[in-house]
Amino acid sequence: DTERHRTENAPKDVPDRAMRRCERASAIPGGSDRRPSSGWVQGAGRHQPVPTSATMSNAITAIGNAVAVCAHPDDESFGLGAILSTLTRSTRRVGVVCFTHGEASTLSTTTGDDLGTTRTRELEAAANTLGINETLLLDYPDGHLESQPLDELAEHVRRFAQRLNADTLVTFDEGGITGHPDHQTATGAAIAAATSLDLTVLAWTLPEAVAALLNEKYQATFAGQPVAMIDVELTVDRARQREAISCHQSQSTNNAVLWSRLQLLGNREHLRYLRRRQTPPA
Repeated sequence: DTERHRTENAPKDVPDRAMRRCERASAIPGGSDRRPSSGWVQGAGRHQPVPTSATMSNAITAIGNAVAVCAHPDDESFGLGAILSTLTRSTRRVGVVCFTHGEASTLSTTTGDDLGTTRTRELEAAANTLGINETLLLDYPDGHLESQPLDELAEHVRRFAQRLNADTLVTFDEGGITGHPDHQTATGAAIAAATSLDLTVLAWTLPEAVAALLNEKYQATFAGQPVAMIDVELTVDRARQREAISCHQSQSTNNAVLWSRLQLLGNREHLRYLRRRQTPPA
């Protein structure tokens, strides 16, 4: 649901082996055994020098245990997949909260409850591929998340974050990346939960130049950030993300917008702080 624009052809560069690995994902806890070369660039928006590998390691450690807060199955892979894969590779404990079953998506010929059931299975396989420790899939109506009480949504996140002893919540940027109301509501729930628990909130965002190119090509509604507003630039290996994406067959087959975004971003992802922890962890 990160990209809602239906297209006719997926790109040819999606490796067939990703699909085969995805089909085995439920039997492979932790997913792929390949280790990416990845690291954090802190303060990228302020033109800081690229840190040493030791500094990058410290930055990843500072994230601690993390919970991704998402609106739909596939948000954890299409949007946050490379980020979450990097965190699980660092032996962090990582969980996912997903508020809906994604039954209202227009990217599949399957609809309604049948689609919700399909996407539940896809989420399970993708989470295994990414190495996610625990997933909480809730049953709020897809496309109507903004009509739900925010404090109720935040309470689900708060309890799950406490169970995983989370230090950081990872979610979509304010504006929901594409302006999707469900994405924006999920971000609001993450901020509310983090405020009550005094946790950090890191938001996945796009550079405004990338958003502009996608909007021009696909008449899309991506909202990006200027360089000065981006706090963290992450060097990623997208292998496991691509495998996780292929688990979401109902959403990724005819989704050229997704593949164009990944191509434009290359091996980098971008984040900004929506909230910083006020007190050091115990």
